[in-house]
Amino acid sequence: MSESTTPATAPVAPADTTTGIRKQPPVILCIGMAGSGKTTFMQRINAHLHAKKTPPYVVNLDPAVGQLPFTANIDIRDTVNYQEVMKQYNLGPNGGIMTSLNLFTTKFDQVLNLVAKRAESVSHILVDTPGQIEIFTWSASGAIITDTLAATYPTVVAYIIDTPRTTAPATFMSNMLYACSILYKTKLPFILVFNKTDVVSHEFAMEWMTDFEKFQEALSQDSSYMSSLMNSMSLVLDEFYQHLKVVGVSAVTGNGVDDFFQAVEEAAEEYEKDYKPEIERMIREKLEKEEKARQKQLNKLMEDMKVAPGTEVPLNKGNSLSREGMS
Repeated sequence: MSESTTPATAPVAPADTTTGIRKQPPVILCIGMAGSGKTTFMQRINAHLHAKKTPPYVVNLDPAVGQLPFTANIDIRDTVNYQEVMKQYNLGPNGGIMTSLNLFTTKFDQVLNLVAKRAESVSHILVDTPGQIEIFTWSASGAIITDTLAATYPTVVAYIIDTPRTTAPATFMSNMLYACSILYKTKLPFILVFNKTDVVSHEFAMEWMTDFEKFQEALSQDSSYMSSLMNSMSLVLDEFYQHLKVVGVSAVTGNGVDDFFQAVEEAAEEYEKDYKPEIERMIREKLEKEEKARQKQLNKLMEDMKVAPGTEVPLNKGNSLSREGMS
């Protein structure tokens, strides 16, 4: 597996002033539904970091994308041919993407090795995921990639939302429920990124998330059976909203990108303080469980290999005397 290189003049990652230990670059997992502007957002934050002379390390995990508007250091398309996977396994588009991701995951240890070599010279690690959101968030390969990165680097999930398509309470609530499910699936610091704010401002969403009565007012105009369900769900999600970082960004104009990276820094600190100890505890428990299972199998094997103590075989004295007489 090879990688594209960034300029050799890339700055060294900053060190922690309190410990003197060099900080690991934060990983930004960009997740979003098809059409949310996720890839354009990736291009914008990539260009923003290059403009600041702090180039990131970019990984593309979308095997079906036709053309990337940015250069990826590691591109799944260099390893797996999506079209060939569809032909060989007789799969549809979604099955082809999932199988391609599964095949790529078998070599993800090589990806980690390549990333580790550059970790000290990059500011961030940007990961673009497939537009078919469920393929990454709910597949085994997506979980393996997410957990592997989170075990090594401060990992943040950026959930990209198409702001113009969330102006209706029903679509807004659907996005919030999906965001909630991803948060509890990944168990990582989470940033809601309302994209396309150059078309529609995200202020209405901020109001709905912080002021229950504002959302109730919007719901009052909806007389369908869904209104009562959304009313109940908004109360349930109130706690969810309080622990979210929310930013509005325009991937086209670049407005809000600085706010996004400020949120990333805060989320990375949150990871080090709250999430990393929990992840390390889970890893220790998993290792201890595996060690106990290995020890149990070993004990069982040793038990099975035990041979019952032999019994003495008495000599036939008559035959022994006859042999002595013959000698």
